[in-house]
Amino acid sequence: MKLNGAQILIQTLIEQGVTDVFGYPGGQVINIYDALYEYKDKINHVLTAHEQGAAHAADGYSRATGKVGVCIATSGPGATNLVTGIATAMLDSIPMVAITGNVPCSLIGKDSFQEIDITGVTLPITKHNYFVNKIEDLADTIREAFAIAKSGRPGPVLIDIPKDVQVGKYDYEPQGVVEKMPLPKVKEELIDKAVELINNAKKPYVYVGGGAAGLGMGKDIVAFAEKVGAVIGCSFMGLSSVPQDNERFLGMQGMHGHYASSMSQNEADLILGIGVRFSDRATGNVSKFAKQSKIIQLDPDSAEVNKNVRVDLGLVGDVEDSFKRIAAKCAESAKPDWFARVKQLKDEEKQFEEEIAAADKSPLTPKQVFEIINAAKPANTVIATDVGQHQMWTAQYVEFDGPRRFVSSGGLGTMGFGLGAAIGSYVATKDPVVLITGDGSFGMNLNELATAVSYKIPVVIVLLNNGVLGMVRQWQTLFFGKRYSNTVLSRKTDFVALAKSFGAEGVLAETPIEFKRAFEAAVKADKPTVIDVRIDKDEMVLPMLPPGGAISDIITKV
Repeated sequence: MKLNGAQILIQTLIEQGVTDVFGYPGGQVINIYDALYEYKDKINHVLTAHEQGAAHAADGYSRATGKVGVCIATSGPGATNLVTGIATAMLDSIPMVAITGNVPCSLIGKDSFQEIDITGVTLPITKHNYFVNKIEDLADTIREAFAIAKSGRPGPVLIDIPKDVQVGKYDYEPQGVVEKMPLPKVKEELIDKAVELINNAKKPYVYVGGGAAGLGMGKDIVAFAEKVGAVIGCSFMGLSSVPQDNERFLGMQGMHGHYASSMSQNEADLILGIGVRFSDRATGNVSKFAKQSKIIQLDPDSAEVNKNVRVDLGLVGDVEDSFKRIAAKCAESAKPDWFARVKQLKDEEKQFEEEIAAADKSPLTPKQVFEIINAAKPANTVIATDVGQHQMWTAQYVEFDGPRRFVSSGGLGTMGFGLGAAIGSYVATKDPVVLITGDGSFGMNLNELATAVSYKIPVVIVLLNNGVLGMVRQWQTLFFGKRYSNTVLSRKTDFVALAKSFGAEGVLAETPIEFKRAFEAAVKADKPTVIDVRIDKDEMVLPMLPPGGAISDIITKV
């Protein structure tokens, strides 16, 4: 059947299983929006307040489901407003397709109104991008973009479609959903080497990253750890992938990770990294990282092996297949001495946490906030965050209900990510969504409250309000002689009144009882709610790995 380019685009999205898209219209995507109107019974469009919000919503949609998220923007400023969201998805390996319009091909390169070379702009922050200058290539380009976005190490792909390609007509032939491109299988001799290293280890540590989380490997990893006598830690991106009530799971390690998790990794004689990058926030001083340990790294991306730390064995290819083959061949071993040592580290962690809590005389502490959230949040709640101290407290304290229940910007650390991502998560799952944010981060994209209210998305926004840019101020306190340069906000924003002006609910909470009442009411409400939670500006996220320090230098109290 003969369709115009805009119709071909929407039909191909529907063909690829897309049911929801996020975006903002403009001059060079009017035809695409006309096609969206035509097919509105088959594909739902969520109009965000800003294109950055659309990109973060598509990202959150993907993180909560594993599906490819889709966002749409017009040319020029519309396209460039997607850039932060695309980069966020790229750094965290999130499958996303961003679609932009552009001026007609005849005007490309002439500085036309709202013309921008968005493929050039986004080249470093996409897995691949396309400028489609022929309508006959359009449908297959979209299909290829989806295959690339979700294959191997996932990531964002951008498709730039000039106006004349949207208007032109061509035959459209529907096809099936594209499959992931197959990854190579690791050779058997490398599997055997990994098995030998694991069988010889006395203190094994399984290090779970975002790659393992994206593949849903949590249950298999727990079974493997129980078989070989290992303990389990995770990177920030690996959170929620492993059941937290398992006695072998120690939580996040690294700069603000759990003490027992970081110290166990430091003492291990073997680290099995599954879908992790060994980033600087996780390793600290690389020259001192895990010097007594053999390291095995499983990853689909060869560029990640030996990039940040030197490993003893890199297995590049199908991570899930490699892991299952290794697990099947490994010998059973309880390793009671290692488990006893880890128990000591967990006891030490509990002791210093109790000391910190006893010394904290604030009316409402972050730990109390999260204890209330854990007790009162509905089953299967998605927890989204912005970036800062609140994000690290979330990583430390929240009891996640299962895989894909944690939506947060890891690699890029994008303040303002959270509300758009929370909206996308809810559109994707219809599960309860709680956003943990701070007054600094929330101020960056709070305009998306309009989207949440307009679409009746009952997100509960827990705004930890300390009146400062908390994480930077913490560094200034510890390492810069308390020189608080531009981290004290001194803003007069009334977040309760602000929320109500958008049509949301707003509540102030200054004590545990007030917060408990507010949160319990919010999760039952059928509308967005902002809870302005007042905490002390001097609250710190501990433990903390000092910049340039090793795991052994970890700070547990100040």
